[in-house]
This record gives sequence, C-alpha cells and structure tokens, in this order.
Amino acid sequence: MQHEQYRVHADVEGRHWWFVARRRILHRLVEQSLPPDRDATVIDVGCGTGGNVAALAASYRCVGIDTSSEAIELAKARFPNVRLIAGRAPQDLEAEFAEAKLVMLNDVLEHVDEDRAMFAELFNASSPGCLFLITVPADPTLWSEHDESFGHRRRYDAARLEEVWRGLPAETLMLSHFNARLYPIVKLIRWWNRRRGRAMGQSGTDFRLPSRPANALLTSIFAGEAGRLTAVLRGKKRGYRAGVSLVALLRRVAQPPPAVAENPR
Repeated sequence: MQHEQYRVHADVEGRHWWFVARRRILHRLVEQSLPPDRDATVIDVGCGTGGNVAALAASYRCVGIDTSSEAIELAKARFPNVRLIAGRAPQDLEAEFAEAKLVMLNDVLEHVDEDRAMFAELFNASSPGCLFLITVPADPTLWSEHDESFGHRRRYDAARLEEVWRGLPAETLMLSHFNARLYPIVKLIRWWNRRRGRAMGQSGTDFRLPSRPANALLTSIFAGEAGRLTAVLRGKKRGYRAGVSLVALLRRVAQPPPAVAENPR
C-alpha cells in the first residue's frame, strides 16, 4: 500500500463498519479455536496499522509485524501497549514463531506475487498444532480501483485459496466466504464504480465513513455473520457460498513419518 492508503486505514479502522465488524468476527473465531490465555502467543503477520492485533491483546500475548515502517509507526502511536515490529516474518520473529499458538494473515496474501511461497515459509517456521487464520478478498468479478489502490495482485475464489496450502501438512478446520449478507450491495456498488470510472471513497478506495446510524446498521449486519461462522467451525453449519471475502482456519499437523520400504524377498 501507499502512504495515503495507510493514512486512510489508520483514520477509519477504529470506526468504519467493515473494519469494526471484521474485528468482531475474527475475535470470535480466535476465541472459539484458542481459549484466552495471556501466555499464548498470537502473531499478526502484515498487521498494518494494528487494529486487529490490538483487539486481542487483552486475552493473548500478541505480536504484530509488518514490512512497512510507516504502518508500524501509525500503529505504535495508537496502541503503545502492543508489541509491534517493522520487519519480515518469520525471519525477524524466529523464536516467537516456534512457540506461536496462532498466526493471523488478514488480507495479506493478495498483496504478494508469490503467495504460496510466502505462506509455506511462514507455515514451515511454525510448530505442529499452530493455527493459521487467513482472510482474503473474494470474487474476482469484484475487482475495482479499490483493489488497485491497495496494491492487490488478485482476488480469490475458494479453490484458488486452497492452493496456497496444498501439499503442506495442514488440516482445514474451516473455509467459508464472509461479508455475505452485504455481498449483493457491494457487487452493485463495484459495478457502478467501474461504470463511472472512479471509487466512491478516499484515495481511490471504497472506504467512506457513512452516517452514524448507517454505520451502526452495516456493522450489525456484517458482524452478525459471526454466529454462523463459529457454527461452521464447530461443524454444525455450512459456510456462506458467496461473499466479499473468504476466511480460512488451518491447523498445522505433524508430518507423517516417511514410509519404510520393505526388504525384497
């Protein structure tokens, strides 16, 4: 992302319905899969301006890392009690990765050309039992100036996201679309923005803070998906079939021992 996009993030992520509702959903999924424990290490890779990791800091030992020193400075100014590092994962967090109970990559993979290689490096630095909570933008037909402004390389469908961890010793605990209830409205807005040739919000993005009542309503609608998503995680419901984003929760499992060839007789 560029300077202006980081400023937009820092300005609106504490208030805008999309950020607020997504944090509530992610918090529910984290607590459902990893009971609160101040000794359990949670790492947010690509933490940006820090809102997601800061929301978990009261319940876990949290570390946020991002390659952008500007994003980290903005995050530190807002969340001085959270450990935030400008650097690269896993190289700059080797000890923490080895003991991490959960690693978050929230809207990170779409920013890199080699998403599978990046994920494999992070995954291989973790220990068996570590959880990975991943979110990415979904539905390539939603591609717009908003994606270009944030430096996205792609939007995903479920099959393309699964390719990221194919061949790794990963157990898929859940995979679902989300931001599904508002998906038809977002799709219409993206179509209209493409037709008129510009995004609706700040700095080429779709982030524009609506009126307080509208913001509260949109927050409630989107955050209300948390109940179904936690039920998906428990195996009691199916995931959403379409949505603006995708969410996956994986667990690293131990590598099976190599097969021993039998001696020929």
